[in-house]
Amino acid sequence: MNNLRRIDLNLLVTLDVLLAEHNVTRAAARLNMSQPSVSVQLQKLRDLFGDPLLLPGPRGMRPTARAQALREPLRDALEAVERAVLTATPFDPATATNTWRVAATDYGESTIVLPALSALRAAAPATRLAVVGLAPPRIEQEAERNGIDLAFHTTEGSPDGMRRLPLFVERYVLVGRAGHPKLKRRLTLAQFAALEHVIVSPDGGGFFGVTDEALAKAGAARRVVLSVPHFLFVISVVAATDLVAMLPERLVRNTPGLRVVDAPVDVPGYEMSMLWHERVHRDPAHRWLRETIVAAV
Repeated sequence: MNNLRRIDLNLLVTLDVLLAEHNVTRAAARLNMSQPSVSVQLQKLRDLFGDPLLLPGPRGMRPTARAQALREPLRDALEAVERAVLTATPFDPATATNTWRVAATDYGESTIVLPALSALRAAAPATRLAVVGLAPPRIEQEAERNGIDLAFHTTEGSPDGMRRLPLFVERYVLVGRAGHPKLKRRLTLAQFAALEHVIVSPDGGGFFGVTDEALAKAGAARRVVLSVPHFLFVISVVAATDLVAMLPERLVRNTPGLRVVDAPVDVPGYEMSMLWHERVHRDPAHRWLRETIVAAV
């Protein structure tokens, strides 16, 4: 215990971030410190442990064997301290100044973030919210390094190492402009297939999706003439042209200028979930954020 009293615990926080980032500049940004200050703390850590800890490498700094051995117990210890502090600190949204970062696609922005925004602003007016776009493979990595607080993703394909709460089940509907001459409430499969379709291809450039898989099982195929990477652009396209699209129902519900009908083919929907890291599971502020979003959607 006497030795522990001589240790500046802030140094251990800096070491934890350095071991996650392997880069002094990025660590400084996360810690809201200057790069020289982090370099000074790194030197103090080297003196404390009697080890270089991080050495220059071709792709940033690489941890020494001692640093690698320290990482997991250090993270566990800091999380234990954080839990102890948070347990004793109640969260008051009316006076909170948190900045939260959530990962979402344009679909998640429209169907989850937007419905929750009014409630968040009304209850916690001094907080800030940053929405970032993240490829699915990076979600767990960013949550681990405290780069995001929440992510919204389909339950299928979500990272296994994160907490998960299902939010809703989504289904696909056929969408075109109001007044579309061929968009009837009840289409035959042949009429549906003959329409000119636009498809969302998140990876870019694809012309085959879940609707086409369902059509193939029914021995049919449709005419896909446009492929785009984002849902919201599709809404603009179908509102201004005679193209149609199979879109998630929540995305187009009550959208002026559009006609929404059921398609004559059974296309599997999906479940949307909210994801977060175990590290923040018991954080009162984070728990309030999750509960507020769930209530809004």
